[in-house]
Amino acid sequence: MTNSIADIEQADVILITGSNTTEAHPIIGNGVRRAVKRGARLVLFDPRGIRLADLATVWCRQRPGTDVAWINGLMHVILKERLHDAAFIEQRTEGFAALEATVEKYDPKTVAKITGIPAADLAAAARLYASGQPSTILYSMGITQHTTGTDNVKSLANLAMLCGNIGMPGGGVNPLRGQNNVQGACDMGCLPNVYPGYQKVDDPAVKAKFEKAWGRTLSDQVGLTVTQMLPAAIEGRIRALYLMGENPVLSDADQHHVEKALEAVGLLVVQDIFLTETARLADVVLPATSYAEREGTVTNTERRVQRMREVVPPIAGARRDWEIICELSTRMGYPMSYESASEVMDEIASVTPSYGGISHARLDRGEQLRWPCPNPTHPGTPILHTAAFTRGKGLFHAIEFLPANELPSRKYPFVLTTGRMLEHFHTGTMTRRSRGLDALEPGPFVELNSDDARVLRVADGDRVRVASRRGAIELAARVKPRNMAGVVFIPFHFHEAAANVLTNPALDPVARIPELKVCAVNVERV
Repeated sequence: MTNSIADIEQADVILITGSNTTEAHPIIGNGVRRAVKRGARLVLFDPRGIRLADLATVWCRQRPGTDVAWINGLMHVILKERLHDAAFIEQRTEGFAALEATVEKYDPKTVAKITGIPAADLAAAARLYASGQPSTILYSMGITQHTTGTDNVKSLANLAMLCGNIGMPGGGVNPLRGQNNVQGACDMGCLPNVYPGYQKVDDPAVKAKFEKAWGRTLSDQVGLTVTQMLPAAIEGRIRALYLMGENPVLSDADQHHVEKALEAVGLLVVQDIFLTETARLADVVLPATSYAEREGTVTNTERRVQRMREVVPPIAGARRDWEIICELSTRMGYPMSYESASEVMDEIASVTPSYGGISHARLDRGEQLRWPCPNPTHPGTPILHTAAFTRGKGLFHAIEFLPANELPSRKYPFVLTTGRMLEHFHTGTMTRRSRGLDALEPGPFVELNSDDARVLRVADGDRVRVASRRGAIELAARVKPRNMAGVVFIPFHFHEAAANVLTNPALDPVARIPELKVCAVNVERV
């Protein structure tokens, strides 16, 4: 996030897309509710009739996979009606001429044919966003989990810069992370091309720095993403795989392909708190501690580093994740030993410039530290890009709309999109073991538009079979009159009818993320 969570309540206009915020991020969703109650106006782009639709001043239902088209359409209207921030564009950006030429062809009528959004609604949304003093953008995996996910994110950045909504309270471009430490994991180098702090592994100076810090010769080769590892395992290029706190059998696209890959590796090690669907396939399971049984930090979606404290002692046989890693490393020939999680944090600060001033001592004093925080006296950075962008000037990207990898056909006439719900979290490793939560939502379902349900002769609660080119599942139908016709939704929490049996593993060429939000399916009554 360029801004803080509290900033959302300072926004005049809030544009939300690709995020069922009140269910997937309920604390932030409460902030959105308070902002609207105070007088903020909400612009929502979502094909489903989610709870936020009741709060929206303008609600546009777009066909999944058409985000670049409608974002370009917003910018077309803003430029035609001269609602853009010309001074910001001139002083702080570059590449504007190419963007202007590209969005020229995305007039509201053309966009309506691509997206299904009525031209008048698109124009109203554009005027509303441009009128905000300031406007903020919130998005999540409904924007990123596409073969054009990188283009989608760049397009939202274009829109924010076009109206000068960067570097100020209540503005910004704000991705909402799906789990409590996804941001921290990326910050710590859990990516194949960077060390902690996004320092590139193929930069000779960075390589020398970490070789000195760790006393070992290091590779300068970029590794594989998880979506590249699984095909490599099937091809025999990966012989061992070590998974920590991850359940790809349920969370990754094309479940049968994932299972095939995990069964192909010679050694599968899973480190987790429960025997998940993935752990059941493992050769070795290493029992880890839960969040309540360990010390350390997490870095949340607003870049704020937060302290975790042990509430209860670990159960017998379980160990803290960092202790397991240290012992494995020592047994494999590289002695690794820390007295405490605080000592680990000190090493992080010593090699990661953006975390250079962060320590357990400061956090224990109650300091609210958001990176970059380069030294022990720095107060942290609540808002990014206030005076200048990291690269100097913000770069507009002229992006053309590309369709999703898999479109509806006569055999598979519906578009499936997937997501989360309030009662359950991710693959249900924890929430489905909670009797109360599982009682509220005990099983899988598919949402259907009421017109589609009538044609299919499906009533609310009927069993239906949903099939894609990769597999089929059976589950209950829920009829939702406000959802977009031709679009069906399945939450991915339920192993009994796993949505990712159906989803498309086609990847974004840059981020290597699968197109979990769009695939073609058929629906029939059982």
